[in-house]
Amino acid sequence: MKALVWLALVPLTVVAQEEIQQQSGEQRIEVIDVIGTANETVMPHEQPVSGIFGLSDAVHDITRGVTVIDESLMQETAIDDLHDIARFAPSAYAPSGFGTPSLPSIRGQLGELFQAGMRRQAGNNGLGVPLSLNGVERIVVARGAPPIMLGTTQRVGGFVDLQPKQAHTDEATTKLIGRIGEWQQHRLQVDQNWVIAPNQQALRVSAEYVDEGSFYDYSGLRSDSVVVAYRYQPNAQTDWAVSLEYYDAQWTDNAGINRPTQALIDDNLYITGIGVQPNNSEVPGAFAVISPTGQVRIPRSQVLTDPLDTNTATTWLLHSTYSRQLNNDVTLVNRTYYQHLNRDGINQNSFVEIIDGAETFENRLELHWQQGTTLGANVRINDVLGYSQFTTEADLPIDLTAGLEARRIPLTEAQQARLVALRPGLFVSPGAQYDRDGDGVGDFNLSDTTNSNSTQLGVFAQQEFVFSDTWSSRLGARADFYDVSARDPIAPVGFTPAADTHQDWLFAWHADTRVALTPNMNVYATTYWSDSTSNSMAGGHVLNVAGEIDSQNFATENTLYEVGMKYQPEGERWYADAAVFEQTRSLRNRDGSNSGILTRGVEAQWNYRHEAGYWMTLAATYIDARFDNSAAFQDSRQVADAFDNSRPDIIEGTGVGAPNFAAFAPSNQRVQGIPPVQLSAAWGWNFTSQWQLGGDISYTKAYPLDYLQTVMIRDQHLVNMNLSWQVTSAFNARLEVLNLTDQDNWSPVFEGGYFGSTLAFPVEPRHARIRLEFSF
Repeated sequence: MKALVWLALVPLTVVAQEEIQQQSGEQRIEVIDVIGTANETVMPHEQPVSGIFGLSDAVHDITRGVTVIDESLMQETAIDDLHDIARFAPSAYAPSGFGTPSLPSIRGQLGELFQAGMRRQAGNNGLGVPLSLNGVERIVVARGAPPIMLGTTQRVGGFVDLQPKQAHTDEATTKLIGRIGEWQQHRLQVDQNWVIAPNQQALRVSAEYVDEGSFYDYSGLRSDSVVVAYRYQPNAQTDWAVSLEYYDAQWTDNAGINRPTQALIDDNLYITGIGVQPNNSEVPGAFAVISPTGQVRIPRSQVLTDPLDTNTATTWLLHSTYSRQLNNDVTLVNRTYYQHLNRDGINQNSFVEIIDGAETFENRLELHWQQGTTLGANVRINDVLGYSQFTTEADLPIDLTAGLEARRIPLTEAQQARLVALRPGLFVSPGAQYDRDGDGVGDFNLSDTTNSNSTQLGVFAQQEFVFSDTWSSRLGARADFYDVSARDPIAPVGFTPAADTHQDWLFAWHADTRVALTPNMNVYATTYWSDSTSNSMAGGHVLNVAGEIDSQNFATENTLYEVGMKYQPEGERWYADAAVFEQTRSLRNRDGSNSGILTRGVEAQWNYRHEAGYWMTLAATYIDARFDNSAAFQDSRQVADAFDNSRPDIIEGTGVGAPNFAAFAPSNQRVQGIPPVQLSAAWGWNFTSQWQLGGDISYTKAYPLDYLQTVMIRDQHLVNMNLSWQVTSAFNARLEVLNLTDQDNWSPVFEGGYFGSTLAFPVEPRHARIRLEFSF
C-alpha cells in the first residue's frame, strides 16, 4: 500500500523540487492546447494524439484508424453524447443504450471509454450513467483494441479517449453558453480560465446545469457538473495538469416501444392486447401470450417509461497527468485516475441496479526514449458493491396503450422467495446460488449482485525499429496480474455468504509496420492479440452458480488484423485514410456468458478545410459481424411468440409465449442490430464574415433487428442543419434544427441484439434549439 501512495504522490514530490528558472540547452515538453474556432488553420488530424499510442503521435503516423474531434467541431455540430461521434467517425453506429449511452459502440460492439488515457468506469453493457461533456475539450475515436499502454480491457472493438479541459497559462478567458430547445430543454454553462502566473500557473472552472424535458413520455434529464482544472508549468521541462469533476444526474431509463413488428417499424402500427401468463395472471411475466385486440397507430413518444422510475447517480472523477523531461532523450510521464460512483436504478418493471459505492484508482508510470523505446508499469484497484435484479422483467406482454398499471410488475410471494429483500419492498438477487431444500438445485434467481475487489498490476514495453527513412516497425507486449475477490453482500437468511478468490495472468502483444510510399502517403499493417476480462456493473466480478469466480471470465481471446493507408498531401488542406480489418472478440451476454464474434470490414474517412472558411468531413463503413461458430441469446425467439394466432390478419402468432429467453445453437449468423453500411458527411460554410451555415447527414443500410431476421430496420437517413450569426466579436447566436426532414427512424435499444425481438427505439422527430455564447 505504501508503494501505491508513493506512486500517487510522484507529481507532487517532483514538482516541489523543481527550479522555477528554465535550464538552458534543454527542450520544452510538448504541450497540446487545442483551442480556437472553425476558421483557424489547424485541422483535427494535424493535432498530435498524446497519451494513447505513445508520448505524442501524428494521426498520419498512427498504425490504426483514428478520428480526432476537436473543440470547434464539437461546438459546430452540437455533440452532446457518444452517439454523436457517428457524424465523423467510421464504424461508430450505436444502439440507444436505453436512451442513455454510457459507452461508445465501434465496429459493431461496445467500446471502452478512456479519459486522459485512463480507462473510466462505465455502465453494465452500456446501460449506465449519462455522460457529461462539460469537462471535455477534445475527443479521440480509435478503431480496434486499446494499445498495450492503456491496459487489458473487456471491450476491444474500439475506444474513445475524452481529453479533459485544461487550464491555459497564457490568457484569461470567460465563456457563458446557454441553450434552449423544444420540450423545455435548458442548458447553461460557465467556463472561466484564470492566469495565476503567466506561462506558469493557471486555474479553470467549468460549471454546467442541465434541466431538460423530453419528446418521450415521462422522460427527462437533470444534472449538475462542476470541473476544476489546475495547470503548473514551472519550467521548460515540466508540466502538471490536474482536474477534478463532480457530476450529479437524474434521468430516465427509456426502453423505447415494445412489440417491434414490421408494421411498427414501417408504419408505427402497434398491436394491442394484454399478455396472460400460464397461471392466468395479467401481470407481465415469462411465457405470457397475447390475444391481439387490434392494431393502432401509436404516438412515437409513447415509450416504455414510468413516472415512478428512479435513476440517479453521483460521481467524482480525478485526473492528474505529470510530464517531466529528464534529459534530451528521456521523458517521464505519471498518470493518476480516481473515480467514485453511486447509482440507484429502480424501475417499476422490476429492474434494479444499485451501485452502493464503486471506487477505482489507477496510476501509470511511463518512460519514453526518443529512440522509440517505451517502458511502463501501472496498478489499478477496483472495488464495487452493487445489487442487481433483472430476472423478472417482461416487456413484450405489456400493452403500452393500456395505462401505466399495465407496465408495472409487482413481485409475487413466490418470486420474492427467490430473491432477497434489500430494503422494505425492494428485492434483489443474492450474489450466489443456494440450495434451500437440499434437493441439489439452487432456489434463487441470479443477476449481477456482488461485493468484489480487484487489483491489476501491469507492465508493458514497446519498441520502434527504424529500418530506413521510409520504413519502420513497432513491437509491444504487456502482462497483467489480476488478484480478484468476490463475496455475496446479501446472502439469504440462514446461509453463509459465498465467497471466492481468483488470481490470473493476462497477456497482450502487438506488431505493426509502416512504409512511406511517398512523403505524403503511408501504408501500414497491424496485428494484435490479447486476453481480456468479462466484468459486470462498474467493472465488478460476480460469483457463478457454484459460488465461484469463473476462470473463463479471464480467458477471452481477442485478435485484430488491420491494413490501411493514410494520405496527407503537402501544402493541401485535406487528409484521407482507409483500412481493411478483421477482428475476433467476445460479446458478454445478459446471463454472464460470452459469445464469440468475428467482424470484418472496410473503413474510410476524408477531411477538408479551406482557408476561405468552409470545411467538410466524410466517413464510410462496410461491416460484416457474425457469431463465430458461437451461441446467441435473445429475450424472445421472435416477436410473433408473444401472440396467439387468433388474429392472423394482424399477426400469425406462434403462441409460445414471451419472454421465453431463447438460446440459439452455435452458428455463423450475422449479428443483429448492426447496419452493414454507414455513410456520413458534415460541413460548415462561412458565407460572410458573420454568418455560417452548417449541417450533417448520415445514412444506414437496412439491417435485421432480431436474430431470425423477421423484422428489418429499413434504409434510413438523418439530416441536421445549423445557422450561426457572429453578432459581435464576443457574442454568437446559433439555430440548430435536428432531423430536418422529420424521418421516422428507429434504432436497437441494446448492444448485441438481446432485445432485438422485444424493443425498438424511435428516434426524435424534427426539433429546434437555440445556442447563445458570450466570450470575454
